[in-house]
Amino acid sequence: MRTLTGGGSLPALAAALLATAGPDTLGAQVTAIRAGAVLDPAAGRASDARTILVANGKITAVQPAGATPPGATVIDLSGWVVLPGLFDTHTHLTAAYDRQAMTLRDYTIGVSTAERALEGVVTAWQLLDAGFTTVRDLGNSGNYADAALASFFGGGDARRRALYGSATLDQVATFGRPLVGPTIVYAGKIIAPLGGQFQASPEHLEVGEQDYLYADTRDELKKAIRRNLHFGATWIKVVVDDYSYRYTADDLRFIVSEAAQAGARVATHCVTESGARVAIEAGVASIEHGYEMSDSTLAAAQRRGVVLVGTEPDGISVREGGRSEQYQRIVDRLKRAHRLGVRMAFGADIVRAPPGHTRGELVASVVDTWVEAGVPPADILRAMTTNAAALLGMERERGSIAPGFAADLIATRGNRLEDIGAFKRVGFVMKDGKVVKAPSPGT
Repeated sequence: MRTLTGGGSLPALAAALLATAGPDTLGAQVTAIRAGAVLDPAAGRASDARTILVANGKITAVQPAGATPPGATVIDLSGWVVLPGLFDTHTHLTAAYDRQAMTLRDYTIGVSTAERALEGVVTAWQLLDAGFTTVRDLGNSGNYADAALASFFGGGDARRRALYGSATLDQVATFGRPLVGPTIVYAGKIIAPLGGQFQASPEHLEVGEQDYLYADTRDELKKAIRRNLHFGATWIKVVVDDYSYRYTADDLRFIVSEAAQAGARVATHCVTESGARVAIEAGVASIEHGYEMSDSTLAAAQRRGVVLVGTEPDGISVREGGRSEQYQRIVDRLKRAHRLGVRMAFGADIVRAPPGHTRGELVASVVDTWVEAGVPPADILRAMTTNAAALLGMERERGSIAPGFAADLIATRGNRLEDIGAFKRVGFVMKDGKVVKAPSPGT
């Protein structure tokens, strides 16, 4: 038995994990995680000390603390609380622009798909480092940089051997870390009425098509949906109400039906009350933003089972920029949505981090807005795990710590149900059974 504690560097820890098993037995190697406590998001409570057994990227057992299987690699997190990896259900991994210094149009025209893909690798690492092991990416990826990123991180060890001649993904290290990213589901190009999300030029109407599929008739909608599906999208994102000309409830029903035939679901960008209303009427899976939703519209979402991904502001930007009137309206909407029992999933919608911060830090600090709205810690945790997993159709594979689930695990000091700030202090990350962040010395 080899015991690994929270004092080693990430490369040393990864090397030790690899050294524990030879090439012929690596797939069957058992890792035993000694957890000081295990948080159950669905139940909203923490257990006593437990041992979590992991093999082949899956959790195989959760048992009382004590004996471990012979030959198991032991990771000692006895002073830590272990919980499922977190979800961010509204990301733009391959988009990075300053909303104040650069317009969306300038970014769409000026930044190539290749550059966006490179930015996406760094952003994906930053989110994984902050504990977000699964994300839903919702566009602004040029010519399918999101698809390339999902394929790159999801290709598996066989593909890595072909690319790099390495035995396992863990042995391919870049900037001192294993080449592992979060699980990514994505929407491809955003479907929108003519113009996308900005004022197009009459001389170059096509410039928005870098990021958008203009679709104004049923045939155009069908073709746009199929184009995204062809490139692997499992979500369809639709801009409902950025112009005075908008999709109707019948239009959205058509989109929902077409997507469903291929097993895809629909997320709708809604920034007005009327836009949210028609999206709910059409039976979409999620409303993104929904800042102007009234109590009656929120109640309709609750009745229809439509999930709200509110994309609340991050705490770091609020502290640095102040609490605007818009921020207060969003906090009020979040309060009302929680009071009315609307199903909510966590989504951050971060596209850039200010100097001195990572995008992972900004995403984690969105929790501050939920706290200000008075949402209880247990409900915040559900929005970041079990609710999000259900929205993404992963409730039987991710978002819980149970046998058969993916070994996506994170750990913090302090009980997240008592110390909500622990959401922002993730010291250990395991992704599909691979340790990608180990506690630093002295933590």
